[in-house]
Amino acid sequence: MKLKTPLTAAVVVVTLGWPIPHGFAADADVGKTVYEKNCAGCHGADGKGNPALAKTMGEKGLNIVGKETKQKSDEEILKIIVEGAGKMPASKKLTKAEQKAVLQYSRSLAK
Repeated sequence: MKLKTPLTAAVVVVTLGWPIPHGFAADADVGKTVYEKNCAGCHGADGKGNPALAKTMGEKGLNIVGKETKQKSDEEILKIIVEGAGKMPASKKLTKAEQKAVLQYSRSLAK
């Protein structure tokens, strides 16, 4: 009897696909949209850096899918997103949710 209720709830969640997949899909969509609008111009659509910018500014920091970035913690990356670093401007206008979504999206580019 105890198993029936959780099992029923699990079937409903899996069948309807709610809320788990929608939450992740929404975050991914937000992250991609924010990244494309605010980050891709310098970091490139693939996260490897805009080649034209690399020629004028140097490559350091433009490639966000490389080993150096992968080794940074989420907290370190969020701080860079919010406060900027080097020639990268701060993105203080992003909400906390947008910051986290763009972090997750940029991490997904490295996979």
